Amino acid sequence: VRERPVALEAELALTLKVLEAAADADSALVDVLDQPLHTLHHILAQLRACIQPQPTAGPRPWGRLHHWLHRLQEAPKKESPGCLEASVTFNLFRLLTRDLKCVASGDLCV
Repeated sequence: VRERPVALEAELALTLKVLEAAADADSALVDVLDQPLHTLHHILAQLRACIQPQPTAGPRPWGRLHHWLHRLQEAPKKESPGCLEASVTFNLFRLLTRDLKCVASGDLCV
């Protein structure tokens, strides 16, 4: 359960980065994405306030979480902007319908 907020925070941060880059690249998207970006920034801030800060010298994520976080961190370097935008759009709907519900309720979501 403690890993899900960390994973969600990383995914949401990448989502914001990709959507902001898309808006910067296409001025027509600025108005369309303004409110969703504002909402996502608010969600990210609230999520970060709930996550226990990890000591820098303490244990690092391991196993599937570590692997997933690493892949997420490397994605912008390896994927095209179009691929990232498509992936983020798909994952955003999943995030809003599944992950946020799991984190908010504290359920053991798999």
